Parts: sequence; C-alpha cells; structure tokens
Amino acid sequence: MKKGFLILCFLGSISTNAQEIALLKYSGGGDWYANPTSLPNLIRYSNQNANTQINPKPATVEPSSPDIFSYPFLHMTGHGNVVFSDADIANLRNYLTSGGFLHIDDNYGMDEYIRKQIKKIFPNNNLVEIPASHPIFQKPFSFPDGIPKIHEHDGKRPQAFGIFYENRLILLYSFESDLGDGWEDEEVHNDPLEVRLKALKMGANILNYIFNN
Repeated sequence: MKKGFLILCFLGSISTNAQEIALLKYSGGGDWYANPTSLPNLIRYSNQNANTQINPKPATVEPSSPDIFSYPFLHMTGHGNVVFSDADIANLRNYLTSGGFLHIDDNYGMDEYIRKQIKKIFPNNNLVEIPASHPIFQKPFSFPDGIPKIHEHDGKRPQAFGIFYENRLILLYSFESDLGDGWEDEEVHNDPLEVRLKALKMGANILNYIFNN
C-alpha cells in the first residue's frame, strides 16, 4: 500500500474520530492491561481542564490491526516483556509516519524489552531525550524541568524520550516517571493529591499536544 494512500486513510479516520484514544494490546507476556483506571481518569481530567472532548471510554486495539488508524493517540504500558511481530512493526511504522502518535509509559520493568521493539520499528532513528523546552511540556501546564517524577522505581531521574519524524514528535517514551500510576484511582497507590495532579497535568499536556497542534 502506498504511503500517500495511507495518509489519506488516516486523515479520513481522524476526521470522524478526532477525539478518540486507544490502549495498545501487545504480545509477549507483559501486562498491557495494567492501570485499568488510568486512561478514563486522564480523559476526564483533560476534558475538564485542557479543552479536549475525548470519548470517556478508550478503545483497545492490537498493533497489527487497521483499526489503529482510527485513533490519533495510542497509549501503551506494562511491567514486562513486549514482542511485536513483523506485521505489528510494519503497521505501527505506517501509522506513526502517517500522522499517529504512540505514548509508551514504562510501568517498571518494560525498559529492556521495549527499547528493542522501538528499534525494530525505527531501525534508523534513535530515541532522543526530549528537551524541557519542547511544546509538550509548555501547555496548558508548565513543566520547566520536563517530565515529572511520579514513582521512585530505581531512584533515577525521570526522562522523556522521543522519536521524531520530519521534525514531528511521533513517539513518546516516558521512563522512570510512571505517569500511568499517577492517573489511577487514588486508592490504588495512595499517592498524594499533589503527585496525582502532576501526573494528570502532564498527561493532559500530551493529549493537548496531539489534538491541538
């Protein structure tokens, strides 16, 4: 399938589903279903505070499915192994280079696996740390130091890595931050309100970047 046709198909999809997001269901044994309350909570917060109008019920899609082209934003999380098939890799590459966006949130333990899979999708592109000056950290909420720290994990500083294509950020990998845990219902992790709000605000920035840029 020619890339130009893919772009037309994608643009046609997002014109009718411009305020839809989806959770990526991947193979390999990792718990793709982790943090079940995180996306609904993030959507609610973003709709109330960041000028989005996203469907309150996120979809679930598999990486090889053509359905991913109906969603401008895909979210992926988990603690363990990730395996993308050749069909997954080809479809995700086409999706991302045709206007889609993938946020991968390491829920602790995913890092060693997901980096290998990202390299398969983009063998000629390296993950680069996204500077705090990037628009994704600027609005509607300001994060002058970049991505916030939500859970300690290994005690390392939180980092936001990205893949850029034609000067556009198309993949965001949040590491040592664990935004998704901060989006969960309060009783799940008992995080203080201040911490949860930082996570929700950063998530709202990500969605704002996708839908308003």
